Amino acid sequence: MRRLLFLPLVTAVTVTDAQQLATPARGVPRAAAPFVTEAVRAATAPVIDGRERDDVWARAQVIDGFRQFDPVEDADPSFRTEAKFAYDERHLYVLVRAFDPHPDSIMSLLSRRDERTQSDYIRVLIDSYHDRRTGYQFMVNPAGVQRDIYLYNDGQEDVTWNAVWEVKTAIDSLGWVAEFRIPLSQLRFAQKDEHTFGVGVHREVARLNERSSWPLFRRTGFGMASQLGEIRGIRGIGGNRRVELMPYSVQSNESRVRGPGWGRTQRSTVGADLKLGISSNLTLDATINPDFGQVEADPAVLNLSAFEQFFEERRPFFLEGTGIFSFAIDCNDGQCTGPFYSRRVGRPPQTGFLSPDANAVPTASTILGAAKLTGRLSNGLSIGVMDAITSREAVADTLTVEPRTNYFVARLQQDLRGGRSGIGVIFSATNRSLDDATRAFLRRDAYTLGADFRHRFGPSGFYQVSGHALGSSVHGSAESIAQTQRNGVHFYQRPDDDIAYDPTRTSLSGMSSGIGVSKDGGGLTRFYTGVWYKSVGLEVNDMGYMQSVNNMGQSNWFALMFQKPRAFYRRLQINFNQWNNFDTEGLRGGRGGNINMNGQLKNMWFFFTGVGGNIAGHCGACLRGGPQLREQPSAFGWAGFDGDARRWLIPSFNLNWNRRDGGRSYNYNFGPSLRVRVASRFSASLGVNYRRNIDDRQWIGNYGDIGHDSTHYTVARLNQETVSLTSRINWTASPTLSLQVYAQPFSTGGDYSNWRRVRDARNPNYDQQFEPFRPGSDPGGFNFKQFRSNSVLRWEYRPGSTLFFVWQQGRTQDGVDPGSFQFGRDYRNLFDAHPQNTFLVKASYWFGL
Repeated sequence: MRRLLFLPLVTAVTVTDAQQLATPARGVPRAAAPFVTEAVRAATAPVIDGRERDDVWARAQVIDGFRQFDPVEDADPSFRTEAKFAYDERHLYVLVRAFDPHPDSIMSLLSRRDERTQSDYIRVLIDSYHDRRTGYQFMVNPAGVQRDIYLYNDGQEDVTWNAVWEVKTAIDSLGWVAEFRIPLSQLRFAQKDEHTFGVGVHREVARLNERSSWPLFRRTGFGMASQLGEIRGIRGIGGNRRVELMPYSVQSNESRVRGPGWGRTQRSTVGADLKLGISSNLTLDATINPDFGQVEADPAVLNLSAFEQFFEERRPFFLEGTGIFSFAIDCNDGQCTGPFYSRRVGRPPQTGFLSPDANAVPTASTILGAAKLTGRLSNGLSIGVMDAITSREAVADTLTVEPRTNYFVARLQQDLRGGRSGIGVIFSATNRSLDDATRAFLRRDAYTLGADFRHRFGPSGFYQVSGHALGSSVHGSAESIAQTQRNGVHFYQRPDDDIAYDPTRTSLSGMSSGIGVSKDGGGLTRFYTGVWYKSVGLEVNDMGYMQSVNNMGQSNWFALMFQKPRAFYRRLQINFNQWNNFDTEGLRGGRGGNINMNGQLKNMWFFFTGVGGNIAGHCGACLRGGPQLREQPSAFGWAGFDGDARRWLIPSFNLNWNRRDGGRSYNYNFGPSLRVRVASRFSASLGVNYRRNIDDRQWIGNYGDIGHDSTHYTVARLNQETVSLTSRINWTASPTLSLQVYAQPFSTGGDYSNWRRVRDARNPNYDQQFEPFRPGSDPGGFNFKQFRSNSVLRWEYRPGSTLFFVWQQGRTQDGVDPGSFQFGRDYRNLFDAHPQNTFLVKASYWFGL
């Protein structure tokens, strides 16, 4: 009898739920236009609990009409979504109801804040300037894990931006709910009586890999901020100012080499971060005596190239808001560099080689303080100004290994035509307080000044022309400027060109320019075509990053983008690339291209593959200041896949190869990896990378005086093997308490043979380019091993206030068993090396005033 009573009850509940999932509620005000809604002022602030029980939600307009944009653009979504907005004088409130007929299938994984997982998500986008160029994104998954992102240049994302805000989620019989409280102090907006914000709401259903939005976000369109809807009628919020103070203390214990043995160093420091709202649209960020001990270590590498190794920025103060300082000159696969590279601030001491005791040299320069002023004025002018000071670093208080240095950068960008066009300028200055120990090695002053522009055109604004021009000037002693001319960026001393090396110069200047035309939206096709020029005297590496100058060229990219699911794929992109470059005297450096594709299959696996090559050209860096070396045609390729991220076990694999010098030189590397998710709280990954490198003309050294005919430019055949393992463990007790472990052992060994010197560098016959050097002599080899690990327990014990417990370990071994590589032996030797351990506790407390 109980079963008979229960069945009608279940039926009634199921029918009611289905009606709510399929049709909008009656008697509730709807948004008046497809992309416009009115703000409702909350007389009483809603309780943020993930429930739709507060009075303001009964009065707020309902936003529905969500449309799917992935995998099918402008299609009906599988499940209905509703959103509501409200506000008071201090906060913006958002409630999103995500209907789902199977709440037990909602994917909800725990992770630390700002880490994206394969979960359902609600994303709220707010363009508080209403400039259709910038915005703020607030994301949450059903487990309550928060992410926040700053949006700039209409479509570029700064995932390092952090704000203090609150959200609660709840899963119920209808699906799940996210209720947001976003302090207006975390946003920036103009001073006025009434505001209109750009807004949008996106929803992701992970198990279907489906995304929908209001208003419809068109992947075939241009940008993201320019596609938002509007919320109007926001009044009485103009006086809000943002004042935040976060003092912190750090206690650390570090083991270091001391003389013939090891010792420990105890360190206690205090510092503070300040965030001050100068006005409603300008913010000052400052840090005093910052400490970044919780930041993950850089990966281990052994760099045998002529160029400086590039490492990504990981420090929070310098990461947040860096998009406003962007001034791209060199771009490759989405990674752009130019006159601002924040890792110059706090860099490793540059003249540490002068110390007889390498272990006494600090690993980084101490940052005494730094400040940033960023914001956007009501007339569309974006402002970014940063200044930082690093202290003098010395060994035994007498030998300076890094002078006291001031770093300054300013960036202004003015929007025109409602953001469809714009102009900008950038200025940077680096000033060092040199002494007798450093004057011969470092430049005293370095300056850059540049301007750029962009202009969108065409019926839908899909086309854009953009360009830049930048000049540089560096000053210092004759010795330091001579070193600048000889370094791997410039190579003034090459004997086969008309560029004069002058060891008496005390300054150097140069310029860069470029212009390009692109199609960034529309249906099937995208393209970019551009040209560039960099003079031999261009030098930006005091504040920026640039690998080489003295080149010019052109490049083309054309893509076919299949956005609609077909027989075997959900999306597919086919790319065609072509390039041509020369030195500034017209000697061809290289001409080549590639064809590649990437896409997602119907089973949610992602794949990529490509093949390309270069025809014969000349290499200006291969002989490190020697003559241009004629290169033979080369070929290269790559391929890989990533498994379905919805599964508990996710495999991936990548492979790339290169063949050059008529088959005499080649390399290949492959990297399988596995990611495993045991539960919603625990995940781990393990990746292995193996690389085999045979280089028949690896540079060894140059012998003789610069500019003399008797100078010998030598190369040898290198046989090198490298193995690295990268492992990560993530355990999350709650969205505010997590443990992350990162570990990477790295080992490489190489043997040199067939030592030769250059005889005729530009001879098209490879065998005629070289002749034996010191017959019977052995150029030697190397064996280098390194282990780096980082374990971080993070507890956000109150919003914005965090406690870190950190254990870092490093091991390095160099010179044992040089010239050979044996995986088992080398890894045993690596872990027999004495560890360098650092234990650190960092506590911060956030005050919002």
